[in-house]
This record gives sequence, C-alpha cells and structure tokens, in this order.
Amino acid sequence: MDLFTLITLLIAISALFAYINTRWLKLPDAIGVMVLSLLFSVVLIGLNAVQPTWLSTVRQTMAQIDFGRVLFDIMLSFLLFAGAFHTDADQLRLERRSVMLFAFVGVLLSTFLVGTGLYYLAGWLEFSLSYPLCLLFGALISPTDPIAVLGILAKFKLPESVKLNIVGESLFNDGVGVVVFASIFRIVVNDGAEVSAGPIGLLFLEEAGGGVLFGLALGYLLFRLLRSIDHYQTEVIITVAGVMGGYLLAQRLHVSGPLAMVVAGLFVGGHARSGAMSHQTEEYVDKFWELIDSILNAVLFVLIGLELLIIDIQRSYLLICLVVIGLVLLARFISIWLPFRAARRWLDLDDKAPVMLTWGGLRGGLSIAMALSIPNALPHKDLLVTITYAVVLFSVIVQGLTMERLIRRLYPTG
Repeated sequence: MDLFTLITLLIAISALFAYINTRWLKLPDAIGVMVLSLLFSVVLIGLNAVQPTWLSTVRQTMAQIDFGRVLFDIMLSFLLFAGAFHTDADQLRLERRSVMLFAFVGVLLSTFLVGTGLYYLAGWLEFSLSYPLCLLFGALISPTDPIAVLGILAKFKLPESVKLNIVGESLFNDGVGVVVFASIFRIVVNDGAEVSAGPIGLLFLEEAGGGVLFGLALGYLLFRLLRSIDHYQTEVIITVAGVMGGYLLAQRLHVSGPLAMVVAGLFVGGHARSGAMSHQTEEYVDKFWELIDSILNAVLFVLIGLELLIIDIQRSYLLICLVVIGLVLLARFISIWLPFRAARRWLDLDDKAPVMLTWGGLRGGLSIAMALSIPNALPHKDLLVTITYAVVLFSVIVQGLTMERLIRRLYPTG
C-alpha cells in the first residue's frame, strides 16, 4: 500500500471515530477515539473466525506503519510545540520549581522504583528479566504523555496550580524520559559492559541541557522573524518551518528534540503573542496549531487502538500486566510524594496534589513507541510491549474516564 493511501485511510478512520464520539459517545476526544479504535480491533479479531482474510489484510496494513518512527520523527514535534504554544508560559513560570522537580527527579525516581519492582515481581511470577531490561521498562513507562494529558485535562475544571503542574510536568518529562531511556538502552545493548556512570551522565547532560538551550535559541529566532513582518500566512509557515527544521537539526546535533520543541513552543507562545504578532496573526496562528493538535491527536489514538491487532498478547502475560499496572501507579505516587514532601515549603501546592498528579499522570503513545523501538533481538520484547500497552490502556481509559469524578471529590468547589 502506498504512503498516500495509508495516510488517507488513517485520516478517514480518525474522522469517522471522532464524529461518532462527538455525535453520540461525547467522551473526551482522546478517550473516545481510542475506545472506538479498540472496539474496531476487537470486532475484527472476533470476525477472524468468519472471514480470516479481513483481519489478515488489516494486520498487513498496520505492519507497514512504523509506530515509533511515525511518532518520534513526524508527530511528536508538532504535538509538543502545539501543546507548549497553548500553555500559559507566565503562569507556568510561577510553578517552575515543582514542574522541574517532578519532571526530572520524579522520572528518575520512578524509573528506579518501577524497574526494581518489576525485577522482583517478574522473578516471583517466573519471568526471567534482567535488571537493566527492567530499568529500561521503568524509563519508558515513567514519563507521562503530554499528548494524552493535554487532550483530556482541557475538558475538566481543576485548580490552576495543579493543572499547570500536570501539564508542565508532562511537557518536560517526556523529553527527560527519552534521554533516560536512551541512556539505559546503551547499558542493555552492551550487556552492562563498557558503560560507566560518567559517559551516561554526560549523555544526559548533552541531550537534556542541549535540548533546552537549543529550544531557547530556536524560540528566539522565531520570535525575531515573526516580529519583523505582519503577514499571517507567512508567519504560520515560519512556525511550521521552525518546528520541522528545528526538530531535524536537534536530531543532527544529538540534543533532545522533544525538550527543544517544548521550550521553543513556550517561548513563542509567551513572547511572540504579545510582542511579535498582530491580533489577526495571533488568531490565525493559534487556530492553525489547535487544528494540527486535534488532527494528529485523533490519528495517534486511532493508531494506539489499532496496535492491538499486531501486538502478540499471550494469556500467560495477563497476571503480570495487572500487577505491573498497580506497580506503576504506586511508583508514580511515591516519585511525586517524596519530592513534594522534601520541597513542601517552596511549592505552591496543597496536600491533595500528589494524589491528583498521580492519577492525572497518563501514559500514551510515547511509551508504546519507545517499547516498540526495542530491537527484536533483545529477549522478552513481546512481554515488555504487552505490559506497556496494558498500562497505557488502563491509564487513558480508566484513569481518564474517572478523572472528573476524582477532581469533584478532591476539589468540590474547584
């Protein structure tokens, strides 16, 4: 199947599911589209007994889509920039200490807790997983996904400080998570040999620090370009070129593209709106990136739902999936609660915030993409991909659908 046909099918399916959800289900967009994609996948699997060729055809089509590459190389830059662009940078700056604390310390702590917990649980359940491989899973499942979080939180009323922490942390910790994943991946592929803390720490500094600095430079360049003209069509093109070219250049410079896009989006959204764009330009640029965000979100969650067709799910994996879902939630709470308690006096958050941040820390396509990027040559890839998929489904559907109820219980007057 050629590329244009594949993209057309994905857009058409996304539009159909989005329409059904908007017209009848009325669930948050991300959840509704993914639920319909899952139902579609389940129906196809059920029809396999009647007409095997249908499932075979769809599976072959899905197999042509490199989920990891589509997300990392195409979607992620647009989605992160759009999310950051629509985030109030001035308000986020007020919460910068807690956001950075949770995004950096929280991800590292969660990676260790999930990895260590999985290592002992897997042994207890008679799955032989190496400790570095368990840490690799911890790294890919620990960052919360801004794509899932932003799409769902927009529907709910939540205290601004808590909402900004959930959104801000999710924007930054995915970049941190990718860097941590890449660092541990080196240990795994080298079987723990010839890899020391020094090079790993340097890699982390180069990727994360370099990504932030590059994002600032890119954001400033876009700001100057936007301020020098007043022509909304050209200014929209400039932002698109900045995202695509900036992300490509970040990859060539070996710095974190996701972090660069977040920082650039915040810079442009915070400074260019007031100092570089006319009211007409601001409206067009804002609407353009809102549409890009909506379209790519729909396609992404359709892809997540359809991944069920090609993931090798075995019955023997069911128990460990259920146990790890609980482990990930527990590790998430501890990795939020410990930094929160340690820095309580400097944070503008109430005591209910760790619970809300735990339940509101959704996982999404980023975790699945990292799991699928694990080479087939590594042992137990199917198991790790299945566990990741189970955690993501629980996160988006169960946590996403119950979030409003939790908000009303924790913040009844919010």
